[in-house]
Order: sequence, then C-alpha cells, then structure tokens
Amino acid sequence: MLDADFTQAIQALRTTFGDIRAVVDVDGLEADIARLSEEAGAPDLWDDPERAQQVTSALSHRQAELKRVTDVDRRLDDLEVLVELANEADDAETQDEARTELAALQKTVGDLEVQTLLDGEYDPRSAVVTIRSGAGGDDATDFAEMLMRMYLRWAERHKYPVKVMDTSYAEGAGIKSATFEIDAPYAYGTLSVEAGTHRLARISPFGGADKRQTSFAAVEVIPVMEEAKEVEIPEGDIRVDVFRSSGPGGQSVNTTDSAVRITHLPTGIVVSMQNEKSQIQNRAAAMRVLQTRLLLAKREEEAAKKKELAGTITASWGDQMRSYFLYGQQLVKDLRTGYEVGNPATVFDGELDGFIAAGIRWRKQQHDD
Repeated sequence: MLDADFTQAIQALRTTFGDIRAVVDVDGLEADIARLSEEAGAPDLWDDPERAQQVTSALSHRQAELKRVTDVDRRLDDLEVLVELANEADDAETQDEARTELAALQKTVGDLEVQTLLDGEYDPRSAVVTIRSGAGGDDATDFAEMLMRMYLRWAERHKYPVKVMDTSYAEGAGIKSATFEIDAPYAYGTLSVEAGTHRLARISPFGGADKRQTSFAAVEVIPVMEEAKEVEIPEGDIRVDVFRSSGPGGQSVNTTDSAVRITHLPTGIVVSMQNEKSQIQNRAAAMRVLQTRLLLAKREEEAAKKKELAGTITASWGDQMRSYFLYGQQLVKDLRTGYEVGNPATVFDGELDGFIAAGIRWRKQQHDD
C-alpha cells in the first residue's frame, strides 16, 4: 500500500501547480488562442504570407504552452485514480507505476516552475543559437561540433522544431561555426543561460599520445524578433558575398553559388547562411538574423542590457562559464551555479535540463540581489 507520504507528495504537487497556473494565466492563454484561431481561419490570411506565418506560429506556441499545463492537470487526476486502484487491489505493479508517474510529474512540474521565472522582455521568444570555435585548433572545432549536437539533441528530446541555418566546416575536424533556430515557446529565455564560453579539457585525439588539451567554444543566443524586420539597413551599409555551400573538410556540396555572407560595414557584424535551397532564401534568412542583431545592439545600447542578451564572448581563458572534463574525473561543471554532472556522455547527448534550471534560478537570484 502506498503510504501517507505519497499522498502528501501529490498534495504538494497540487499546491505548486496551482501557483504555476496562476502565473501562466490559463484564461489569458485561452483568449489568445481563440483570437489567433479566428485570424488563422480567415480566408484571405495567406494573401500576406509573412503575416500568416506570424499568426500560425503564435497560435502554435500558445497551444503548446496551454497543452503543457492541461496535460499536467489531467495527469494529476489520473495519478490520484491510479493510487486508489493500487491501494484497493494491493497490487505491487500498479503501485510501482504510480511511483514512476509521481517522479515524472515532479520533474514536469519542476520544469514548469522554472519557466515561471522567465519574465524577461524577450524570454517567450524562439531562439537563434550560434556556436563558434575558439582557441584550441582541431580540438576547438571538434568541441564546437560536439556542442552543436548537444543542443540539437536537447531540442529533439523536447520535440522542439529546429532549423539549421548555417554550418561552416573546418578543414580538419568539426566546425568553425554553426547557426540554428529553435522554434518553441520560451526557447530564448530557456537557452539564454547557455550563452557564454564553454571549455573542454581532455586527452587530445589529434595531438601526441597522452597530451592534455584545453579548447574553447562560444555560444551566443538571441531571440527571434519580428519587429527586427522594421530595422532599415541601407544597401550601402552591407557587403554581400556569394559562394558555394561547403561540407566537412571544406568539400563543396553545391554546384551553384547559393550560399550568402552579409557583412554590415558600420559594425563589422557578419552573418552567413547556406542551408536554404536558393541564394534568395539564404539572403532573406541572413538579413533577418542581421536585423535582429542590429535591433538588439540598439536596445542594449539604450538600456545598458548588453550582458543580459548576447554579451561579449571571447571563447578563451578567463571568462568560461562551464567546463567539460573528459579525462580523469569525468565531470561537467557550471562555474556560475556550481551544478555538476559526473557523466559527460549524457550531457553531450542533450541532457541539459538540470544545468538550464540551475542557470535560470541563478540568474533570477542575481537580478533580485
């Protein structure tokens, strides 16, 4: 029979979840969904494809957010029924099933509770993540590719849609840089705590035997901002270069110059795109990211928020936020929060929720202090 502590645990979950529902504003979500559904059903919606995309994306995000909340409500009800059945039948298998579901619900509610801490202006947005290799030669470019896979696996675990926008392969191992978009509610607020310099220490597979190598990679996270399209960029302020998309080892994978690199001359910001099918699509995607970065730069300057958004990331000694040790102790440790995991393989396979939750709580505490 399941003891009184089990019932108390469910009651505690109910209390916490009640607080979460109040913060999430379920009534407001339902009203937004009704309004957006009406807009999405308009017969002339796709006469303006850009507006249609905004409406359908916003509707999808609101529906996903509401589903997360209503699913927990339903699962809590189902768990209480399962407990009754387990106790009435005194069935060990059903009791184990109830314990497993309680643990799963505690994690889900914990994740939702963390989301309630995401109250920044841009936190509800989707995210564009850029990873750049830093100091460390082949080890650094290999590390950058490991980080890219880590974030893509994290998104896959959460069933978040991902669009790889650009990948610049190194001539040796790994990648010089990569940019991808994660289209999910609160993707920016969630992943923004991952921005910074990441450090890898291991026995190098590229150098001499038993030689320890330290390498670095920088992670930048910016929000997807529709209002960035309002940023006007004079043609004279940009240089557009076209080239053939490349694969691993610098191998050309396209027979036409479809890849696009845009350099914003006044600021030196460079954006490359090569994963769309045509030069026009790649240019449009690159301009969208450039406009977002320029809008953020403007707002950061006005509001002195530079460190809260993309920040200045040098990918070298002295400013790393997380270390990955793949020799001896086998450890991944966040240097801001102290959170650590003794199994780096699971972290590189996308098991990041613990680090992200600790980072969000740490950031909230820093702001409150």
